Amino acid sequence: MISNIEKLEIPGAYKIILKEHLDIRGGFIKTFNSEVFEENSLNSVWSESYFSISKKNVIRGMHFQEKPYDQYKLVSCMRGQVLDVSLDLRKNSKMYKKHITMNISSEKPELIYLPPGVAHGFMAVEDDSLTFYNTSSIYSPEHDKGIYWNSIGFDWPVDNPITSSRDNEFISLKNYIGDF
Repeated sequence: MISNIEKLEIPGAYKIILKEHLDIRGGFIKTFNSEVFEENSLNSVWSESYFSISKKNVIRGMHFQEKPYDQYKLVSCMRGQVLDVSLDLRKNSKMYKKHITMNISSEKPELIYLPPGVAHGFMAVEDDSLTFYNTSSIYSPEHDKGIYWNSIGFDWPVDNPITSSRDNEFISLKNYIGDF
């Protein structure tokens, strides 16, 4: 079950701390309960799930989908550790074009909940870091967009990150004009 839901600096974003039940067999963690999400006015309808396995120093991001395929995301780290980065792209937000960061790992059972209009990315801190996330809309290639990861004003703690050519071709944050 959920232990606590903490508001993050980005409006509508939350860190969800989960309870871990340990015994001689190992552990058990419930990651989702629609009633708890609904009681806290959080989206509880998920259309797709994904996971990625990343080598140490891989940076993935900053990804989002434009309307009408914009999406809530529910992100966790199932193995290893990642430096999670969220960037608010909503013009009416007090955090417009600002980012927040946090470490999430398999050592602490927690989720990051992001609303539509927030770009997401991360850097793997350990080899074979496994991230798992749910999205509220299906993947739409023509609506899938991103912001160049090194243009958001964050000093990534790595000298030579491993990135994809796709992520390196995204638009710079200063040139981004969207409709969120």
